Amino acid sequence: MLDIRAALQARREQFLYRQRRITTSPQGAEVVIDGVRLVNFASNDYLGLANHPEVVRAFKDGADRYGVGSGAAHLIVGHSQAHHALEEELAAATGRERALLFSTGYMANLGAITALIGRKGVVYEDRLNHASLIDGGLFSGARFKRFPHVDMARLSADLESSNEPDKLVVTDAVFSMDGDIAPLDQLAATSKQHNAWLMVDDAHGFGVLGEKGEGSPALFDLGQDDIPVYMATLGKGIGTFGAFIAGSEELIEFLIQEARTYVYTTAMPAAIAEATRKSWRLAQAENWRREKLKGLISRFRYGAEQLGLELMLSQTPIQPVLLGEASECLRIGNALREKGFYVGTVRPPTVAKGTARLRITLCADHSEAHIDGLLDVLGKAR
Repeated sequence: MLDIRAALQARREQFLYRQRRITTSPQGAEVVIDGVRLVNFASNDYLGLANHPEVVRAFKDGADRYGVGSGAAHLIVGHSQAHHALEEELAAATGRERALLFSTGYMANLGAITALIGRKGVVYEDRLNHASLIDGGLFSGARFKRFPHVDMARLSADLESSNEPDKLVVTDAVFSMDGDIAPLDQLAATSKQHNAWLMVDDAHGFGVLGEKGEGSPALFDLGQDDIPVYMATLGKGIGTFGAFIAGSEELIEFLIQEARTYVYTTAMPAAIAEATRKSWRLAQAENWRREKLKGLISRFRYGAEQLGLELMLSQTPIQPVLLGEASECLRIGNALREKGFYVGTVRPPTVAKGTARLRITLCADHSEAHIDGLLDVLGKAR
């Protein structure tokens, strides 16, 4: 029998113990955590829309119209006009024929991968993929192969040596712990060459990247034929909740029939769908949010380099500072919090041993003074 007490104690001794903290304010550049107001550099609310008054109003109006709970799964009586309108708008935004809403990104990834590939197929995944993608590959029952991070030569060789008729290549678009962008053009070409499906998880790119927030594929001018299975979440750049898969008419109809995480779960509240419709319109129209982010990213990276901090190759709002040991990561994270700044302290098993880091995330609500203040305290703590 598992000795839970000993396992928990081992985590504490290795500086790997995780703790929840209680937030008593809306998301924003500043939040109140455990009763203390802190500058927030840990949120994925990249465009600053999670507490936008128009988004909040749309949520309230949606609750007045549809109530709070959706009552059932989409295939029973839970699929509202709000859900359907949002799906159509997301399909148009991504240049796909159709889109399908899921309650979370985790459920979208598990549902799509397990529906599209079976025991006679092979799933090829980047070694740094998100846990939901890895779990989807493992749960599918297919042969599971991981290739070194963005190693196109290795992926091509693996695909070349495969005799299986069903092949699925799966990757993050923006890697959540490193912040770098996958070479989607090369992945698309390699997948096509070897007659494999390509599935892209754009959780950290949708809303943030592209001229109007269309996501990572827009950076490479890639469409539905290049990336047949496109997944993005709505709780990060868009600031609300949920996720979607976008693709061909046939793909979406197939997932409606076969994706167990879609078929067998209650639909998200329609009020969230209404809030998301408003948030997405704001994300498209207010390009200043993306432009401001670019400026903040440049300012942070320049300042961090002047301090001699070890950054990673990221031009996205995810700006990790590599520290190495978990104990050092916790020490600096605690020192920052004592000075009024909250950052993510990422340690194994989320990242490899010896690569613990501060996961600093920037949002459009931050000011230059916020950035400069963080750098000043970070330099002293380091």
